[in-house]
Amino acid sequence: MKRRTVLAAGAGLSAGLVMPAGRASAATYGGYAMAYFTESPTMSAASYRLHLAVSADGLNWTPLNQNNPVATPTLGSGGLRDPFLLRKQDGTFVVLATDLNGTDWAYQSQYLHVWDSADLRTFTGYRLLKVHSLATHAWAPEAVWDPARGQYAVVYSAVVGGHNVLMVNWTSDFRTASAPQTFFDPGYDAIDGSFVTVGGVNYMYYKNNTNSTLLGTRSSTFNPGSFGIYTSAIGPGRGVEAPNIVKSNTADVWWMWGDTWSPNGRFFCWQSTSLPGGAWTLLNDRAYTQPLNSKHPGLTPITSAEMAALLSRYGASAWNRLKSYNFPDRYVRHADNVGRIDAYPFDPYQDQLWTLVPGLADSSAVSFRSVNYPSMYLRHSNYAVVLSAPDGTATFNADATFRRVAGLADSSWASFQSFNFPDRYLRHANYVLRIDPVSTATEKQDATFRVGY
Repeated sequence: MKRRTVLAAGAGLSAGLVMPAGRASAATYGGYAMAYFTESPTMSAASYRLHLAVSADGLNWTPLNQNNPVATPTLGSGGLRDPFLLRKQDGTFVVLATDLNGTDWAYQSQYLHVWDSADLRTFTGYRLLKVHSLATHAWAPEAVWDPARGQYAVVYSAVVGGHNVLMVNWTSDFRTASAPQTFFDPGYDAIDGSFVTVGGVNYMYYKNNTNSTLLGTRSSTFNPGSFGIYTSAIGPGRGVEAPNIVKSNTADVWWMWGDTWSPNGRFFCWQSTSLPGGAWTLLNDRAYTQPLNSKHPGLTPITSAEMAALLSRYGASAWNRLKSYNFPDRYVRHADNVGRIDAYPFDPYQDQLWTLVPGLADSSAVSFRSVNYPSMYLRHSNYAVVLSAPDGTATFNADATFRRVAGLADSSWASFQSFNFPDRYLRHANYVLRIDPVSTATEKQDATFRVGY
């Protein structure tokens, strides 16, 4: 089959991607897929399986399959971390992941989990790929097409010489691989390599594991030892790892996602208009929403048809989360039956999940039914917002009903007007929910929320 090369620059494709004629090209990409596993602060959400989410804009994500796994490893440790999605040269996908079930960092696996997938709706050919015979791990794999060799480079972290370095094997089929080589060794602990190609230059970002910052490197080849650092350290003021870069499908903008080190599982997202320039701007939490409890993202662009097919196959979540506009690291939740906004992530994580149902007093409005206490609703009582079970009265139904309107601080978000006190809106004050008249700019921000997942 005759192939044509599509450069990642201005195309939104993964590193050095070569697409066969008739397959998805840059111009047809209309969405994104993300692979991840899940954890939460008390580990109640720990799931070392393959999870998927989709996004139309590359920033706000919809978990698939109700945030449940779509594939489960059964070999090796029986669990995975750090899943990565690669669209191969034939347009199909391969999934790679660390063989580690949980947080037993002493576990030493010489293998990677591998699945094939035609469309991310089914996963076949599950197997382990052996990448070395050393007495060490193989962490956080990524793969990139190396046109000079006509093979894929599989890059992962392993301990060599007393510290983690990035290792590489080459493969054509993700079933057998060449002998491992040291790919990148800055002289200190380095993990989590992530690749993109722009204008014939290959870029790799990685984590400096000694201070939990990210650094960019580049090379004109994929030869071991050829990448040199070209950026200063990148960080959000706290530890970060797992860089993963994807280009906007609609603009000359790149996003780099990173994950906190710890089960807290908070993502960060940076934006750049020039990957060669190496300058990144940390986005405000208001700009993006990660999948619930997600850890270590692996992203790839997909077509609108592929995204629609994934939503058709797995369905969007039946629940929603409400993000605060002026405190966008906080979400509406109940705690001790009090409505409030708290910083994500937290446990019980189910406290932030709501089913928006037709209003109890007016079906054209909405009521907020708790997911983990499905017989209870948010309602106001003496203007304070609490979680309570219906008592069968018209008063309760009215107290628990809100009209969804355009956001008072941002019309692309939402505000919620009290049904029976229409001069008052749902808002937070000192992080506690209530209904109040709203007039000032601050009050309008307090009363504005993003309804997402």
